[in-house]
Amino acid sequence: MTREAAAGDTARAPEILRYTAFSDDPEGGNPAGVVLDARGLDDAAQLAVAAGLGYSETAFLTAAPEGLGEAGRAFTVRYFSPLAEVPFCGHATVAAAVALAERIGAGDLLFATQAGPVPVTVGERDGALRATLTSVEPRVTAVADADVAEAIAALDWAASDLDPGLPPRIAYAGARHLVLAAATRDRLARLAYDFDRLAALMRRLDLTTLQLVWRESDSVFHVRDPFPVGGVVEDPATGAAAAAFGAYARTLGVVSAPVTLTLHQGHDLGRPGVLTVELRDGDPRSHVSGTATAIAA
Repeated sequence: MTREAAAGDTARAPEILRYTAFSDDPEGGNPAGVVLDARGLDDAAQLAVAAGLGYSETAFLTAAPEGLGEAGRAFTVRYFSPLAEVPFCGHATVAAAVALAERIGAGDLLFATQAGPVPVTVGERDGALRATLTSVEPRVTAVADADVAEAIAALDWAASDLDPGLPPRIAYAGARHLVLAAATRDRLARLAYDFDRLAALMRRLDLTTLQLVWRESDSVFHVRDPFPVGGVVEDPATGAAAAAFGAYARTLGVVSAPVTLTLHQGHDLGRPGVLTVELRDGDPRSHVSGTATAIAA
C-alpha cells in the first residue's frame, strides 16, 4: 500500500490528484493536491494526506450543505497544509475548479469554505481552462508598529527596505495576510528569513502568509509569500493573498476600480506564475483568475 493510500485510513483509498495553479506549465505555478471525493476522511487523515504530498495546500471536497448551490456543482471544501488546516486557499481552489471542469464541464461552481461561500467560474480561453474565484467580503486593518518591526527583523530587512508609498497593513479576503512592500525588486528577490521567529509572530497575529510585494507599475506587482506556519518556506503562487492584496490596494487608494491587477509570483523560486486580480466598481470583493494544469504523479 502506498503512503497516500495508508493516509486515508479507509477501505476506499482516496484518489489524490496533483495540479499546479496559476500556470499552464507543470513546472510553474503552485502545486496543490486535490481530493474530489473526501468522504470518510477525518481531520487526521486529511492532514496526513496533505503532509504526505508536501504541497503548501491540498483541497478536500465533499457534498455541499443542503440547499447550497446547484446540485452536482456545489461542494464543501476544506484545505490542509502539511501542518494545519487553513480557512481558505486560492491556488487549491483554482486547481480543484479546473479538475472538476475537466470532469463535469466548465461553468459555475460554488465552494462552501470555512471563510464562507466562494463562487468560482471556469471558462476556456486560448484553449486552456481558466478559473475565476470571487472572494468573501474583504477587510483591511492597521498593524502595530512593534509587529511590523518584528516582521522585518525576522525577514532580516531594514526599515529603509520598505516602500513608504505602500504602508504595512493586515488584509483579509478569506485568510489574514500581512502586506509588506519592498522598496526595490532586488530586496524582494533576496529572501532568507528566520523561519521559527517569523512563524511565532504569524501565529500570534493569526496570519496565513506574509504578502511581500514590489510595485513595478500602477497595475503590475511582483509578490512573494513566506508560509512557515504551514510548514512551507515559501508559497509559489498565493490566490488568497492575491485577493487580500486587491482589497489592500483598493482600500489604500493605490488603485481605483474598475481595474485589473497583474501579480507575478514564483519567478524567484523557478516556478513562475501569473495571478490576475479584478476589482469591480460597486463590488468590494476580489476576483482572482488563473489557469491550472495536471501534474503527473
